[in-house]
Amino acid sequence: MMNSSAMAQNKREIFLHPGEYFFSSGGERIGTLLGSCIAICLWHPILHIGGMCHFVLPSQHKKSMTGLNGRYADEAMAMFVTSVAKHNTELKQYRASIYGGANVVASLVKEDEDTIGERNAAAAMELLMAKRVSIGIVDVGESWPRRIAFDVASGEVTVNAQK
Repeated sequence: MMNSSAMAQNKREIFLHPGEYFFSSGGERIGTLLGSCIAICLWHPILHIGGMCHFVLPSQHKKSMTGLNGRYADEAMAMFVTSVAKHNTELKQYRASIYGGANVVASLVKEDEDTIGERNAAAAMELLMAKRVSIGIVDVGESWPRRIAFDVASGEVTVNAQK
């Protein structure tokens, strides 16, 4: 019989770079490193499936003719919609968590100005609420990057702040 640490070592590790997206049926551990970018982890608590996006900006000014671009929150959400439909589920059946949105260059931002991290976090919240997705953990803001890892089978997300 395999112990839990041996089982964790057998999980396929996926690392997302900015603009990347991954949805899984449960055997992977998805990780990323965030500054002002946002990662949304979406998990189905009954089927133990889900995914993660790592977006850079809320939206692009003009839409691409080449398909969805995961660098933008609205397009990453459209990717989630497609993946969820392929698994014969609905977004409202999932739980979401949101990470990132740090102001890692605080000295460059005027005091009365929203940072890109704040705009990204707001976009994530608005998009998830519009789709009636339950939002659990929201770990955004501050001034340090975060390394996160999402175990799709268990729904557990670990966060290491790089203070």
